[in-house]
Formats: sequence, structure tokens, C-alpha cells
Amino acid sequence: MTDFTERQLTDFVYAEARLLDEARYAEWLNLFTEDGHYWMPLEPGQADARLHCSLMYEDKLLLRVRVERLAGARTFSQQPASRCHHLLQQPTIESADPGAGRWVLRTAFHYVETRRDVQTLYAGWFRHELVAIDGALFMQLKRVDLVNCDCAFANINLFM
Repeated sequence: MTDFTERQLTDFVYAEARLLDEARYAEWLNLFTEDGHYWMPLEPGQADARLHCSLMYEDKLLLRVRVERLAGARTFSQQPASRCHHLLQQPTIESADPGAGRWVLRTAFHYVETRRDVQTLYAGWFRHELVAIDGALFMQLKRVDLVNCDCAFANINLFM
């Protein structure tokens, strides 16, 4: 199994955020495994996305639909398009099993999403569950824990 350095693992997290900031959603989608999920829990400390309601719990097929919608010329709700910016703390490795090709990283973040004259700030922690496949890293899970996950939100248009 390929072993990755701490720098390679943290660079993956930074590069993933940059793809989103640059609206390179198709490339971002390719970072997920085929059985990968994007999860945004509705409650602090939520342990299982399938047994509780979530703000988002999307598999790769649903993520692909959202990416195609964002790229669509007839997506009038995104004209002009929303933009975003991630400000990340240095990711930390929470667990590592190089023999199995698995790593878990945690990253505190501030995220700004803007469209027209509305700017919304979110803060929380990312959990990236990474796996090695054929010598490359992929996300099996990206979990987004918002500090205020249990409050009412307006539309979240992009991916954090």
C-alpha cells in the first residue's frame, strides 16, 4: 500500500478547498470514491447520517447532479453565480492506517459564500476520510460539522 506523508495529506485538503473556491466542481467531484459521501450533520456530535436527519447527506450520484446543475446554463438561481472562499486552519491527522490505506483528517474552517450583495459566513470543522486507491488519495467521506448546525439556514448554494 502507498504511504503518504503528513504534507501530502494536508496538501490534499488544501487543494480540495481550492477546487471549490475556483468553482472547479467536476474536478472536485473526481476526488470522491465511487461509494463516497458528503455529509453535513444537523446536530452536534451526530454519529450516523442514516439514522438521523442531516442538513445534507449526498452520495456521488447526487453530488454529480448538483455539480451538473451548477454548470447548467438554465440554472437561473445561479445567475450571477455564487462564489465562495475557504479559510482553513492547518489540518491535523486524527487517525492513520497506512497499511489499510486510510487516514482521517480534521480541519477547522471559516467559509464565506456570496452571491450579489449577500455574504454568509459559516464556521466549523471538516473531517476528511481519505483512502488510497492505485497510489492516489480519494475522499470516502467529507463531513462538515458547522458550529451552529442546529439553527435555521437560508439556502446553502455551494459545497463547503
